[in-house]
Amino acid sequence: MTERFDRSRKTGKRTEIPVRKPSRLTRDEIISNVNALTGPLCDADGIELVYTEYQREPHGMVLRIYIDKPGGATLQDCTHVSRQLQDLLDVHLDVSENYYLEVSSPGINRPLGKLSDFVRFKGRQAKIKILQPVEGQKKFTGVLSGVSQETVAIQVGDRIIEIPYQDITRARLVNYNGDI
Repeated sequence: MTERFDRSRKTGKRTEIPVRKPSRLTRDEIISNVNALTGPLCDADGIELVYTEYQREPHGMVLRIYIDKPGGATLQDCTHVSRQLQDLLDVHLDVSENYYLEVSSPGINRPLGKLSDFVRFKGRQAKIKILQPVEGQKKFTGVLSGVSQETVAIQVGDRIIEIPYQDITRARLVNYNGDI
């Protein structure tokens, strides 16, 4: 389920004075700032902030926030977080580009963003993409085997591959059924 709003400064019902200086924030800084705003908002409602993405897509920049809770996030939860968050972002997030805000449940290919996620979902099948090749590969699909000192272990076939957490660019569970 996804709640989506166009956060364009040029369209919509909000009128904003274009006085802002262009943002020099990196993608990671923007995500970090969004997480700092979203985390407490979600915690107050008993909702888990699962993952945040900020990326260019064919229709423009998208700020996508995944949330979850025991029993699964509903459309109502997504709408509630989205409406509260849009005002916070308007005040506290200074980005130079227009973007779409999406608040969504994680679905069957749940993103793994925190090191604790790799511990929590040990034994589940996952896909991991990394920056630097390990054993000549940058993409792995296998069963999460645990974490040791900032290194994620994944069993691929009969091998255990150890991947430095900081090298992971994207990780998702495969066919996750929603049990928290």
